[in-house]
Amino acid sequence: MTNFSRTQHIRKEVVWTEGGVVACQHRKAAEVGAAVLASGGDAMDAAIATSFAVGVVEPWMSGPMGGGMMTLWRAGEGRAETIEFGMRSPAALDVADYPLEPGRQAADLFPWTRVRDDRNIYGATSVAVPGTVAGMALAHERYGTKDWADLLAPAVALAEEGMLLDWYSSLLIASAARQLAQDPDAAAMFLADGQWPDIAGWTTATTARLDQRAHAATLRRLADHGPQDFYDGAIAGMLVEDVRAKGGCLSLDDLRAYRAQAAAPRTIRYRDAVIHAPSGLSAGAELVKTLQQMEAAFLPGEAPSAASYGALAAGLGAAYRDRLVHGGDTGESPRAPACTTSFSVVDRHGNMVNVTQTLLSMFGSHVVSPQTGMLLNNGIMWFDPEPGKPNSLAPGNRCLMNVCPTVGQVGDRMFAIGASGGRKILPAVANLASFMVDFGMDLEAAFHTPRIDASGATSTVMDEDLPPDVFDALTTLGPVTTAKRTVHPYAFAVPAGVMREANRNCGATEIMSPWGDAVSEGEV
Repeated sequence: MTNFSRTQHIRKEVVWTEGGVVACQHRKAAEVGAAVLASGGDAMDAAIATSFAVGVVEPWMSGPMGGGMMTLWRAGEGRAETIEFGMRSPAALDVADYPLEPGRQAADLFPWTRVRDDRNIYGATSVAVPGTVAGMALAHERYGTKDWADLLAPAVALAEEGMLLDWYSSLLIASAARQLAQDPDAAAMFLADGQWPDIAGWTTATTARLDQRAHAATLRRLADHGPQDFYDGAIAGMLVEDVRAKGGCLSLDDLRAYRAQAAAPRTIRYRDAVIHAPSGLSAGAELVKTLQQMEAAFLPGEAPSAASYGALAAGLGAAYRDRLVHGGDTGESPRAPACTTSFSVVDRHGNMVNVTQTLLSMFGSHVVSPQTGMLLNNGIMWFDPEPGKPNSLAPGNRCLMNVCPTVGQVGDRMFAIGASGGRKILPAVANLASFMVDFGMDLEAAFHTPRIDASGATSTVMDEDLPPDVFDALTTLGPVTTAKRTVHPYAFAVPAGVMREANRNCGATEIMSPWGDAVSEGEV
């Protein structure tokens, strides 16, 4: 068992409203999206505004220099869709620039064979072609109703002010301080004297803020000149110049050639529900496999049981083993942090969006582009550096992601859910979908119910608040460890979701997230 209290109980209130709701891993960003809804904006307008805002107030998780996916629901048409904006490896990438050190394991999320100097994990050599701006631009083109510049204006204002540094941000910065200190621009942004985070005393409040004026200037130009400036304009030029000055191979041609794309989701029936899992190089295929196996393995009851958790673990294990062989994703460290961000939106008309976006690692490449003021991704780490594997490193390839933004309908309820946390994302989405479909839970009950994580393929992590018979059932499948839901590190993924029933909406975020919140349009 852990060291933590067993009598402490943490809850987040879930409020129903006739207005729209944004559930996000940072309340400031949720407020931005809710204000867009209050002004008459569509769920997609709110999602775009939230995307750029959360990149300011949670800059180490996601931002314009990253990538991701969204799954959306258009209520008037009764239609779901996925917009894919994952990262790609640069066309000029040379595999010979990533020499292996046989017998040694890589340092960060994935247990690949180590590359000399971790060139695929840290620094400009780990930077892939970013897709978030293109994804938001395509979403705006297809569904936006507000002016692009107006949707970016709140993020510009947040960046000009600079994000407030509190105990949680100090904790996260401290966890990465050693690597941030290696890049002068990252050290100048996040560290005091280039060495350590600006941490307040134990009982001392802080009013310190990040200097994000360069970030604000880039967003202002993106607002004024449009998204194409990021791929074929002044922002593109600044980005390429900075990456190449630090040893990377990103080119203007890479940016000009990048395209986000819209695709049909992976839609299945699961018991009495319809589930729209994301398309493309996501965890959508594995969610489908997991649910199909669960449907055949147990019958729903009044509440989750040893049988249901066992079926969930078995389904996840089978899906992950298949992914290891055919998808090329060979696993993550169990110490992996929640290094992505996910948010969900529903508007008063029932349109829904879940967006999951990331820099990949927390703090991405741990390198800041000085001219743009933004952290850069480390998408190259998604590829196996050993040749001859399903997901081997190569130029011009799309990155295989663990994101799983999902929309579902069960009875007269609709929901949109997603999560951050690397390979832990799929288990969280599968847990929550099962709670809502198999046991009739609403969003509040689902988000407060203990979960399991079986992303290790042959082992399971179980919330220590679950009863002993669940532990016994899981041990028949392989090794089981118990863990507490805590603020840091997260043993389980960090979900966010919205639900609609009888023309009323609600939202929820991970109960342990100190920043995450659901905000309705009536609150702003």
